[in-house]
Amino acid sequence: MADNLSDALKKLKLASADSATDSVESCLDCLLKALAHNNANASEKVQEMGVLSLLPTLLAPQSSCTPKVANIIAEVAKNEFMRSPCVEAGLIPPLVQLLHSKDQEVLLQTGRALGNICYDSHSLQAQLINMGVIPTLVKLLGLHSDNTALTEMCLIAFGNLAELESSKEQFASTNIAEELVRLFQKQAEHEKKEMIFEVLAPLAENDVIKLQLVEAGLVECLLDVVTHTVNGERDEDVAQLKTASDLMVLLLLGDESMQKLFDAGKGSVFERVLSWVPSHNHQLQLAGALAIANFARNDGNCIQMVESGIVQKLLELLDRHVEEGNVTVQHAALSALRNLAIPVVNKAKMLSAGVSDTVLKFLPSEMPPVQFKLLGTLRMLIDTQVDAADQLGTNSKLVERLVEWCEAKDHAGVMGESNRLLSALIRHSKSKDVVKTVIQGAGVKHLVVMAMSEHMIMQNEALVALGLIAGLDLVGAEKDFVGAGLVQVLHKLLSDERTAPEIKYNSMILICAVMGSEPLHKEVQGLAFIDVVSKLRSHENKTVSHQASLTEQRLTAQS
Repeated sequence: MADNLSDALKKLKLASADSATDSVESCLDCLLKALAHNNANASEKVQEMGVLSLLPTLLAPQSSCTPKVANIIAEVAKNEFMRSPCVEAGLIPPLVQLLHSKDQEVLLQTGRALGNICYDSHSLQAQLINMGVIPTLVKLLGLHSDNTALTEMCLIAFGNLAELESSKEQFASTNIAEELVRLFQKQAEHEKKEMIFEVLAPLAENDVIKLQLVEAGLVECLLDVVTHTVNGERDEDVAQLKTASDLMVLLLLGDESMQKLFDAGKGSVFERVLSWVPSHNHQLQLAGALAIANFARNDGNCIQMVESGIVQKLLELLDRHVEEGNVTVQHAALSALRNLAIPVVNKAKMLSAGVSDTVLKFLPSEMPPVQFKLLGTLRMLIDTQVDAADQLGTNSKLVERLVEWCEAKDHAGVMGESNRLLSALIRHSKSKDVVKTVIQGAGVKHLVVMAMSEHMIMQNEALVALGLIAGLDLVGAEKDFVGAGLVQVLHKLLSDERTAPEIKYNSMILICAVMGSEPLHKEVQGLAFIDVVSKLRSHENKTVSHQASLTEQRLTAQS
């Protein structure tokens, strides 16, 4: 075999120089046989004998040898060690030209060859994109959608190219969305649908393409898949259901595509997706809850959804998962409730529907993602809601859990949200009972630490809450203020030039509020606050300079 191959390759060199088509063909046949027998060995031989450099001239569009030459390149390029030599031999430009051929066999082998040469190489794939292969391949898919092998070749190419960010813009300027949806509608086999799904998922990350897919009717296809697979037992049904519902949620991440499907709350798609929430299938429950969270990205949608009674469905879903405990479903349903609770008009309605009671059932959860969403939901609900803040703020179980989570150093998100909720309970209730509950639950020190947060909004929330604690129960909080070094923290905030004006303002208010406590008063005197405050009288912010004058008078009067 090896000798025959060497002979054939030598002949090929001579024949191609003479353009003797018949003898070239027989040499190519011999080479293809050798590659089928032992690809790696035959490829090495091709490389050793310098045959690759002959191939560009043999890739003439009109030549009868072309499909075989492209097939040989495809076979050789299955070996990683042959890919760079193929590029160096200048095979890519003539292969790209051949994608304009009318001959389906040439197209198939050319596609294979390019795919194998560029396999796993982002830089070569980017080169193909720059050479304009995307519009060409999309056109081929439209022209040859009845040719299964060619269609698969195009889908594999799209799947590889779509991973590159630079491809998305080019895809968006073609009619890829229509072609893929049309192809999807024709498919009956699971494997074929999966292939199309694998192209759709990366493409649908682009917002322009999301909208194109929605307009091309992909959503209706996905809803069909869900209907046909929801009660299926086979693995492929489960896989298709997951892929279709995940893709549905992905389409809702684009603002325009989401709003189009919401269709003022009357969209049939919106209604179908809502019906997933009470389903018995975890995957559909998850997708339904995530879809609601995505629809709930603006106040108008949120208000309409709460009016339509969606909250009850989510609460029933969460109740089913207190015991069953599917973490992803818990997380998704809490995300949806959190988003729905953002508009002020929704808060009282959701509270009277019993949202806070249901959410509190998840307090024992040990899963940080669930803890994080639970905290965020409660914080949104009590914003401006005095009674709810009072009720939750005097719930000692909740306050104890918050204090525990304030120390969750491994989970910055949970830690931050716990601090913010602790502060919000005090700020929105302005209640002495809530302050007492927080002092008894050892929460004060966490609010002092929060005043040094790197996020200004959190610093401010902490200082306002600490001011209310000092105003409502200074005697009860005194020990904790001293223990947590509150006065030192305030000194630091006022001395630091980088501190924002509102933080300086609230720090001075707090200094005045703690002066009624003897030990704290002593600490204030010991740190020479007057010097720091008098400098702030010339602060460029009028509110700060005015408050500095008042604070200085207070400090002077009480020294």
